[in-house]
Amino acid sequence: MNIKRLSLSVVLISGLLLLSTAKAGDFVAKLNDSSWDGISVPRGEQCQKFGGNAPKTPVLSVSGIPAGTNLIILEFSDRSYQRMDNGGHGKIGYALNRQSDKVLIPSISGHSFTLPAGFFMVAAHRSPKWDKAGAYMPPCSGGKGNAYYVTIKAVKQGG
Repeated sequence: MNIKRLSLSVVLISGLLLLSTAKAGDFVAKLNDSSWDGISVPRGEQCQKFGGNAPKTPVLSVSGIPAGTNLIILEFSDRSYQRMDNGGHGKIGYALNRQSDKVLIPSISGHSFTLPAGFFMVAAHRSPKWDKAGAYMPPCSGGKGNAYYVTIKAVKQGG
């Protein structure tokens, strides 16, 4: 499958898009999963419609988290297909249970509304009729070379 890439975009005040590392000031995100290289989607990690075998998000390492941040919001997108851009592949929150300037965000399964502890759905993916519904839809262009990315937001919720 020739899917173009999965990139990271970090949003603090403004975002910056890079291949496998993204940075906004001291807020930095990196792919931390040996099967994801930031160039192509690993075999089996595409949606079920195109042969995905238990697809999941990559593990992400986030550092330089601003003080007071208690949530990380992950917005999965397909830059090549407008309907699925800007979080169209799902928006998922990850609660930080302690104050830290860095966190390792584990992977979550695609095509499911059942999320591991600490995660919550902000918005389900926008194309449940195209492939199986769920909080996250893995890359699903059928080998057309689409550009996938995740925007990572540091959020302070509440008082």
